[in-house]
Amino acid sequence: MFSKVNSLGLFGLDAFLVEVETDVSMGLPRFDIVGLPDAAVDEAKERVRAALKNSGFEFPVSRITVNLAPAERKKIGTVYDLPICMALLCATKQLSADLSGKAFIGELSLDGKIRKVSGALPMIIMAKNLGINEIYIPCENAAEGSVMSGIDVYAVDNIKELLAHINGESVLEKVKGTDFEMEKRGELPDFADVKGQYEAKRAMEIAAAGGHNIILVGPPGSGKSMLAKRLPSIMPEMTFEESIETTNIHSVAGVLPSGVPIVKNRPFRSPHHTVSAVGLTGGGAVPKPGEISLAHNGVLFLDELPEFQRSALESLRQPLEDGVISISRAAGRLAYPCSIMLVCAMNPCPCGFSGHPKVECSCPNGAVDKYLSKISGPLLDRIDIHIEVPPVDYEQLTDKTAAETSAEIRERVNAARAVQHKRFEGTSVHCNARMGSSEVRKYCLLSQAAQNFLKNVFDKMNMSARAYDKVLKVARTIADLDGCEEIDVIHISEAVQYRSLDRKFRR
Repeated sequence: MFSKVNSLGLFGLDAFLVEVETDVSMGLPRFDIVGLPDAAVDEAKERVRAALKNSGFEFPVSRITVNLAPAERKKIGTVYDLPICMALLCATKQLSADLSGKAFIGELSLDGKIRKVSGALPMIIMAKNLGINEIYIPCENAAEGSVMSGIDVYAVDNIKELLAHINGESVLEKVKGTDFEMEKRGELPDFADVKGQYEAKRAMEIAAAGGHNIILVGPPGSGKSMLAKRLPSIMPEMTFEESIETTNIHSVAGVLPSGVPIVKNRPFRSPHHTVSAVGLTGGGAVPKPGEISLAHNGVLFLDELPEFQRSALESLRQPLEDGVISISRAAGRLAYPCSIMLVCAMNPCPCGFSGHPKVECSCPNGAVDKYLSKISGPLLDRIDIHIEVPPVDYEQLTDKTAAETSAEIRERVNAARAVQHKRFEGTSVHCNARMGSSEVRKYCLLSQAAQNFLKNVFDKMNMSARAYDKVLKVARTIADLDGCEEIDVIHISEAVQYRSLDRKFRR
């Protein structure tokens, strides 16, 4: 007896159709799964056997062969438990129904309950694209299923419930769709909480307006982490396409919170400085997304930057330029998107008080240079804005004057982004920081006075070609915030100030 049931598999962010073919024939009792299954898939034999028996169904004492087609693609995870179970019920005539337009994903517990799986959203999207009419998913993945329209999504708690629905005995309700516009953003920390630090706030506003990477340097307690954590609150709200991209990544990685249908807040990832290069970029036998991809369309915050492993920091260089991280393993080659804003924070020296107006630095000779040398010039070149964050004095901390809120800052950021959206309409560029050389030449038009000023600064600061481009891009953003089409001296001079740390880091 033969049966076939549709399911889906994942390789990176790409889902693909898997046909679960089951043959039950005479012979010595045996249960084989073929089609390049991994260990988790092979263990489905025991889960399916126990789940069927404990749900009141018969498990055949026969020769059972399950083929996961296409056989040349690796099958990973517990997602195939439910489709194998359904195919076995059909092959043994315990279920008589046409399942050709349906797909099934889910892990089985030993008592027949259906458990959550990772990557449900990209699999649902692929099922819709393949023309599948109905897909059955675990109840814990119901929120992800509510995102998609054009396909009937059913959230199922256990095998008995599923069979009762398919047999027409007790019909399940479809998962209700989510209105993206009605979904609320989570509460974010507000810039109104930050006392003083007007120059740093200005730098953060410019970074958000143009999508620029930024590094904050200052003594302990000056507010570097506080500023970084508030950056998402002044960034533009995510579009539906950005939210789907981000939700897909979080779903595949298994970090999407239960009950969350779609990621509305821009991600803010803050890995500990002990994270490895693989932890940042992604890895494993079949690579899962790393921190840099989990921060896609949001912020990757690296606190205590010099404490990170050198190999981990250097692994960021190419992804920061390309917006994509390519990972090659024996199982294949994967590419994960990682269009991020990199925000770094560090002390000026090991003790943290170099240059402090009131506390003397206690570092021995050579310690400061050794500390700063942990950050390579090429990585620093890829950070558009360098800003020093001085200590906050008593008067600023006790000032009762209401500080500017994140909502007020975001209005200016949105206005600057609207200018950029119109400028880059029809291209793959979405903000000034992502401009290539051709866009820089086309859109970063300088007045004659600005050209002369930049030439003098370039020679004196011994800038690299990349640093030169970064200055132009930041100046373009400053001009956008001011509503100016042409970049003038005032815009260039402010942008140059945000490269002042180059001289300190390269002595």
